Amino acid sequence: MKIEVWSDFVCPFCYVGKRRLEAALDKFNHQVEVEFKSFELDPNAEVEMDMNVYELLSKKYGTSVEQAKNMSKGVEEHGAQVGIHFNFEDSIPTNTFDAHRLAKYAAAKGLEVSMTESLFKAHFVEGRHIGNKETLLSMAEGIGLDLEEVKEVLNGTHFSEEVRFDENEARQIGVQGVPFFVINRKYAISGAQPAEVFESTLEKVWEEENGPSRLQSVTGQSDMQCDDSGCQVSNDPQKNN
Repeated sequence: MKIEVWSDFVCPFCYVGKRRLEAALDKFNHQVEVEFKSFELDPNAEVEMDMNVYELLSKKYGTSVEQAKNMSKGVEEHGAQVGIHFNFEDSIPTNTFDAHRLAKYAAAKGLEVSMTESLFKAHFVEGRHIGNKETLLSMAEGIGLDLEEVKEVLNGTHFSEEVRFDENEARQIGVQGVPFFVINRKYAISGAQPAEVFESTLEKVWEEENGPSRLQSVTGQSDMQCDDSGCQVSNDPQKNN
């Protein structure tokens, strides 16, 4: 079984969704390959921004900075439930293209899982600048990647085509926001659904391995997802981070 996950490293619900998927996989007694796919929420974002995450949210939603902080509290609660201690106070908004390229390089070296977790944690917990090449070099070295090879990747255009391929593929299959999970190209789960939704879907796909190949949508309890307009819980009238 194969699960493809479209996500961005500055999407809080992508981090939550990753943890919920992992919880479901811990209870699933079959072999599963997980592949992370690139998706930039804002391809035009600057690497260096002159505002913090709350100011960015305030501008995006037309609210005060204090209201933006209050909106983020709901996301923090969802994170705490899966062991993520979101630190939005120190989170640094940035462009994630180089981070995605680095993740692709790590995947080629068999370290995709470690690099993906490191990038999410760096941005949301540690307050590190994941758009900064020196930061990315340090992170890559920290998980055992060759420093000289990583420098060559980040200083060139390596893995750019792979990132763009993922993003084009997302558009082709109708991905509107992230996280977005595709299981065996048969079922699609949109948003950071509860672990139980992942568990039941995994079991269903396993039982129907020889069934129809048409992509089917899975409806969960809520749609915790990020798109180019922001991040929100669809069954919550108040948008979150």
